[in-house]
Amino acid sequence: MQDFWQQTLSSAQAFRRELHAHPELGWQENRTAMRIREELSSLNIPWRECAGTGTLAFLNPQGTGRHTALRGDIDALPIEERSTPDWASTHPGCMHACGHDGHTATLMASARWLKHVEAQLPGPVTLIFQPAEEGGHGAKKMIEDGALEGIDCIYGWHNWPALKFSQLVCPEGIVMCGNGTFDIEVIGQGGHASQPELCRDPVLAASAMVLNIQQIISRRLPPQQANVVSITSIEAPSAATVIPEKARIGGSIRIATESARHTINQLIEEIALSTAASYGVQCEVRISPRYQATVNHAQSAKAVREAWLALNDQHSLDHDIAVPIMASEDFSYYLKAVPGAFALIGADDGHNHHHPCHSAYYDFNDRLLEPVTRLFAKLVGAPIPH
Repeated sequence: MQDFWQQTLSSAQAFRRELHAHPELGWQENRTAMRIREELSSLNIPWRECAGTGTLAFLNPQGTGRHTALRGDIDALPIEERSTPDWASTHPGCMHACGHDGHTATLMASARWLKHVEAQLPGPVTLIFQPAEEGGHGAKKMIEDGALEGIDCIYGWHNWPALKFSQLVCPEGIVMCGNGTFDIEVIGQGGHASQPELCRDPVLAASAMVLNIQQIISRRLPPQQANVVSITSIEAPSAATVIPEKARIGGSIRIATESARHTINQLIEEIALSTAASYGVQCEVRISPRYQATVNHAQSAKAVREAWLALNDQHSLDHDIAVPIMASEDFSYYLKAVPGAFALIGADDGHNHHHPCHSAYYDFNDRLLEPVTRLFAKLVGAPIPH
């Protein structure tokens, strides 16, 4: 059994690095899906396509115990990789900058191990290989295509470089915030830079909007609330002697509650319109909701913490990171539908795994494959090698 376990981990590492070399964006994960399905078929694990490039795999489907789902996301990001491991991305402008290659490989290691001990599983297990987590609402589409049918409980995780290696964060209640984006088009009247009085300068108005909107958190909402408003882009292309006709502002919000989302969205629109009026320009505000907050169920979160503590040292739950994390996750869709929990697990082992997710220098820490596969096995009641 120990030899099989080591083979499982070696296979998972090779699979992870293969996926890293061939990243694919959300809803384009065709090669990734093909490789996942090939691996499952080679293990004699039944599977079905779900939401296009998603895959559901089934273990002990006739079991009578609690039906548990484990999820891994499979999509990459539109980022040019700047790290240079042997398994670096071969697709220009696309890389696994968030560790979904590692999440997928961990789920595949779980598939291999759980198939090996399938006769000892107390209940059915469904493995969810989910596409399009990065803003594509992949979880929503998977649910609509039946991914949670018959599921009693679901677990997921995310590697987290800001945490020391093997430190786990899995609170009861909110663990990651919801998010949204906004886009403001400022329409002025362009003209010669030497005659600003004959123009209605959209650049000046947009600059004022940036300053005013960034003060929503510091001046319009209570400081105790976990919310963020970030202007992430301002564009007004023009020549050096020309005041342009238009400017554009883009940004993102992070919210802990849907009531905060409503308030912030309302304030963004209010501030943009009133600022535009004061500068004699017009503006159009477009606001797009993305994901709701990821909120753990108390008993499921407790089960994750207890399982992790049983597998790791007594300090593995000690951390000083504030929750909720202001990043967002579409695992929130699953937790709105069924009980479950989502954990953050530290990746920083002092060996160049401190680069944050979405960095061009990021790479998943392969050392996480073993402890997280053990965690998944324990959560579904499978035997674990020692």
